[in-house]
Order: sequence, then C-alpha cells, then structure tokens
Amino acid sequence: MPGAIWLHAVSVGEAISAVELVRQLRQCLPRSPVFVSVSTLAGFETASRKLRDLASVFYAPVDYVCAVRRVLRHLRPSLVIVMETEIWPNLFRETRRTGAGLMLVNGRISDRAIGRYEPLRWFFGGVLAPVDLVLAQSEPMRQRFLRIGAPPERVRVGGNLKYDFQPQEALPEAPVRRFMDRLRPGAVWIAASTMPPATPGDPDEEETVIAAFQQVARSRPDLLLLLAPRKPEHFDAAAAKLRRAGVPFLRRSALGDCNSLPLPGALLLDSIGELSSLFSLAGVVFMGGTLVSRGGHNILEPALASRPVVAGPHLENFAEIAADFRAAGALVEVRDAAGLAAAITEVLDNPELAATLGRKAQSCAQSRQGAAAIAVGAAHEIFSTRVPSYRPAQPGFLFLWMLSRLWIWGGRRKRKRDLERVRRLDAPVISIGNITAGGTGKTPLVLHVAEKLKAAGWSPGILTRGYGRHSPHKHEVAAPGTRLPVDRSGDEPQIFLRAAVAPVGIGPDRWHLGRQLEVEFGVNVVLLDDGFQHARVGRRVDIVLVDALNPFGGGYPLPLGRLREPLEGLARAGIFVITRSDFGRVVESIEHLLRRYNPRAPIFHARVRPEAWVACGTDDTMPASALPYSRVAAFCGLGNPESFWCTLSALGLNVVDRLRFDDHHAYKPWELRFLSHQFRQAGAEAILTTEKDMLNLCEDCDRQFAPLPLCWLRIGVHVDREDEFLRAIVRQLRSGP
Repeated sequence: MPGAIWLHAVSVGEAISAVELVRQLRQCLPRSPVFVSVSTLAGFETASRKLRDLASVFYAPVDYVCAVRRVLRHLRPSLVIVMETEIWPNLFRETRRTGAGLMLVNGRISDRAIGRYEPLRWFFGGVLAPVDLVLAQSEPMRQRFLRIGAPPERVRVGGNLKYDFQPQEALPEAPVRRFMDRLRPGAVWIAASTMPPATPGDPDEEETVIAAFQQVARSRPDLLLLLAPRKPEHFDAAAAKLRRAGVPFLRRSALGDCNSLPLPGALLLDSIGELSSLFSLAGVVFMGGTLVSRGGHNILEPALASRPVVAGPHLENFAEIAADFRAAGALVEVRDAAGLAAAITEVLDNPELAATLGRKAQSCAQSRQGAAAIAVGAAHEIFSTRVPSYRPAQPGFLFLWMLSRLWIWGGRRKRKRDLERVRRLDAPVISIGNITAGGTGKTPLVLHVAEKLKAAGWSPGILTRGYGRHSPHKHEVAAPGTRLPVDRSGDEPQIFLRAAVAPVGIGPDRWHLGRQLEVEFGVNVVLLDDGFQHARVGRRVDIVLVDALNPFGGGYPLPLGRLREPLEGLARAGIFVITRSDFGRVVESIEHLLRRYNPRAPIFHARVRPEAWVACGTDDTMPASALPYSRVAAFCGLGNPESFWCTLSALGLNVVDRLRFDDHHAYKPWELRFLSHQFRQAGAEAILTTEKDMLNLCEDCDRQFAPLPLCWLRIGVHVDREDEFLRAIVRQLRSGP
C-alpha cells in the first residue's frame, strides 16, 4: 500500500534531531508509517530507542541503483525526507522516478564542505534537481545551497530542528538515576561527547577533562564527573585514562543495585542514546568537540534542560547557534584547555550564576523552536500531491513494458471500433467501473446505487458480464431474488440476485440484455456493472471507482501494472468515488491526481460498512462487531484482498493466520481441507471469508472445514455526502444523451 514516509537520519545527532519531526509527522499523517534509516551502529541504537513507538528503524542501503530500488519497492513511500547534508545521487534520482516527494530538511553545508562543493556546482546542480524542497537551517545555509546549484525556487529557510529537541529526564528507575540517588553527590559535572585530537597541537579532551576534574575536586570533594565519550570505540580508552590518572570510577555498563563509588569520582557513560536524559541532573555541562578542531557538538540539548554550558573555541559547525548564545550571554567559553578547570569551578561555586546561565540558555533555545512544524507543514503539502508508482525489477520491466505498449494500442483500437458501433437504450444508463484491473468495490456500490434509486422511485436494472460463468445460455435475464447456480451466473451476479433489489441481465451483449430488461421488467434506469471500458453501450453517467488502497494499479498499464488504460481516460468520468477511503493513506493525493486529469467531476468517498457475520450452512447471523471467537483465521479470493484484511483489523479481530487466492477462485475440496488443517494448527477457533468467496465454495464445504465453523461477512457501503452523491447521479441522468 503506498503512503509511507522514509526519513534518512544518518547517525546519532540526526536521529535525535528527527524525534520531534517524526512525532509531528505521525500526528499530521496518522495512517502513514514512518521508516527511519541510519548509517551507523550508534545511530541505529539511538534511533531504535528514541523512536521506539514512532517509527521502524533500519540500516540505509548503499547508494547503488539496485539497492535503492529494492528499498523503495518494499517501503512504497510517498515521501522521502533526508536530513542535513546527505546528498545521495541515486536515491534522489530513483525517488523522483517513482513519483514520490523528496525533501532535504535541516539543511546545512559546513565551512569545510562548501569549499569542496562549490567547484562541483555542475555536478551538485544535477543531483539536487529532483529535490522538491530544501529547508535550510538559516539564510547563510540557504545561500550555500544556491552556490552549489540548488534551484532557487525550491530552497527556503526552515529553521534548525535541533532547537525542537524535547528533553526527557531519566526515569526514576533508570540505572544512572538510581545510582545517583544512592550516591548523593554534592555537585555533578557532565563532560559530553568528548573527542580525541583532530590535528597536531589539539589537546585530548578526555585527558583535559580528567585533569580539570582533579583540580576542581580539590575544593569539591563531593564532586561526581559523568564522562561521556562521543564514540563507542573510545570507551575503553577513556577507562584506561581514568585508571592511569588514579580517578575512582565506574562504568555505566557495570552498574547494579549494589555499586558504590568514593567521591570525588567518575561515572564513565559507556552507553548510547542515554546522555540527553541525564543533562537535567548536572550542575554544569562541558560540551566536547569544542577544544579540538572538530567544529563542536550540539549545545542545545543541555540548554533546553536549563543547564549552564561551557564550551571551547571550536563551534564552527554550530556557528549561528553559538552566536545566538553569545549575544544572549548564555554560554561560558574558554580559550583553551588550560581555562576549563577555572570555568567549571566558577559555575559550580556560584549557584546564582549557574541558574542565570541555565535560564538564558533555555530561553535562547526555545525562542528558535518551530522548525519541526515548518517541516511537517511542507511535508504534508508535498505528500498530498503524490501517488507514486513502483516498477518491477529488470529484466522483467523491459519485457512487460513492451507488452503494455501493445495493450495500450489494442485498447485504443477496440475503443475506437466500439464507439463506431455504440447503441443506446431507451432507459438512461449509469456505468459503474474503474480504470484498473482487480477489485475496487464495484459490486457493493452497484447494489447501493440500485437500492437508493429504487427508494427514490426509479425502477433499476443491472447489467453484468458474469465473469467465470459456465452456462449453455449465452445470456440470462433473471428477476430479483431468482435462484441460479453460481456456475451459471458467476459469483458477482449471484450477489446481485441474492440481494433481490433489481432484475439482472448476465452476458457479453449488454445492449441486448438491457433491451430485455426494459421489455420484460419495465426498468427506467440501467446500471452497467464494470462498464467504463465497455463503450458499445451509450451511457448518461460514468461513475469511476478508485481504490484508496491501490489507487492506480502501480501507475502502469497491463501487464506491467494494473491500469486498463492510461490515466488520460479519467477525463471521461462524470463522478469519482474513492472506495475504502477509511483505510487509504493517500486519499488527498488521489484527489489531487484526479483533479489534474478531470477538474469537473465531483469526488466522493466511500467505505465498507460491515453488517453481519453469517454462519455458513445455517444462515444464522451475528452482529459484525460481536463475533464470539477470540482467535480466527481468514481466507479470500478478491481483486484486492487488503480490503478484507483491513476490515477484519478494524473490527478488532485477532487473526492468527490468513491466506489469499486469485480473484474469482473456485475452491476445491482438497484446498478446503488444507485450509482447515493449517488454521487448526495456528490455533484458530473459526474461519472467516467474504460473501463472494462463500459463493465459490464446493457444496460440502462444511464437512471439509469441520470441526472449525465458517462465517462470511455481509457488507454494505457508506458514501460520504450521500445526498449530494445521489443528486449528482440524478442530475446527470436527466441531462440528456
């Protein structure tokens, strides 16, 4: 089913920045699953923890065409969002090829990168051409994207998602929180994301922090240091440095309920994704990566926790954030490693200064929030205009594409020939069809329209092809409620007959059958089932159904996709009905595409209305919402079985196993025995199916399924704005040929 969102977040920093964005995306598009890809082990662990209830996390594919296409076909996203500076040529091109939207959010290009990218403007301009929108962190970042060739009309300032980080305090039962509650240190200093030297002459931040800690501890014997190296591969090295310096310490990975630590001492935070929840426990935070030539790390997380922040001179990667904090007096900066101990001591010894710095830092960070809301608004705008299509893999694609060209040619030729021989009935005709092969819910909607017209005083009749019928009679005309064998009528016509709403004509020559209905039953309106491509019978109304679960059959004509004709054929429709709209993820996008091809036809939404469960063999009925079984299994043979599965899920049923068969499948006794055995093995208490499938079962199906009972679901249709829908039909009926 299309309509997912794929967000690529690289590593830890991007994953943390994405949390609020993903949360708001789920609120804005609750039916759309979010998949978050990362490229590092630390990023995977962080994203899995932070997004546990919001998204599915996976490792990003290598940027090879075959790998990217496979992921796109599997996820079927309507929108791909890429964080910051991840520019992947094949991902961008293949996303555009599917028709999905593509956004780059929180966009930034570092000082070092812009010098390398700008001479390659000719390359990056082509790579960024498929991107629908770049939301840069700031105006200077926007200018940098323009300098490397991004289309000016697609680059906007969207703010920095890092400001939207929502701090989460460690839970009382968290190991570090419990440990600190037992230890009760007088002061806590967190040294966050420390890094080794980047260039000759750089200090080692962990050694610098340990030396400064020893100095500060002389006047603060109750001091606890939380040392958090940036990368997991540095954990063991940091432990060795603490050991050499003679600092008592414990590793976070070794914490238990009985650990003790003499103060002053250190806790080595050798875990991933936990640091941000601990900032609120600190009296002061030193942000690593700022004493070495690495551009710094994000100071917003401790700031949003209202903690005073100390940093070194290297904040090039966060220059605008640092400038805001300097202007607000919300940051303590040291020129070099030698000044760290004094800065930490000053903050810890002056509670008023610490509180003031914390308030200013928090206020500064909160004043720039809102980037997530901007990004979600833009994402929804793009999402609501896209119905992507996902093509099969090579080499099958090329072969099927050639066959689809033949299908289009044959369809156009047939339509031209049929239009030359079109005949009209005396009664006005309503065609109810679709543009795709497979189930879109035509049968229940034909019955629904027939019932409503009958209630309004019309005398409707129904014409249907009778797919799969085996009868010595080429054509059949039957009164409402007539009992005909299924093999003589076909499964869908049998549903029309059993409903006893209108007389039914079954056979290939629909005009001849319509004349019989007019003569024998006096019908004054005819419903042509599956008639959108049947041009031989003239009609007043063309109602075209579009399935919200699989709207345009993959976007390609048969046999490459499931389109019966190119989408340009939608221009002939008089009324559109989007069926199963309560289950679809891309209903807005479907409407947008329909409007592109046909701006005049009104669009309505329809959904399945479960009415009752009927026990096979006894015809006893049970309310649809009150099936007396806790574990059920299901099978069906429909054009789109997803509709049945979604209906069962909406009814809250615990489906322990399910199987699908081809549309109109005629079940053999051995298949029913197989189903019964498999479903019993799964622990099912009953078997569920559809009315259409019930009609295709063999005569002794009860015995084949025994001891499990079989129930089928009777359904109806609910059309939103139904009065307006019926008025539109009647208005077109009376408008003349």
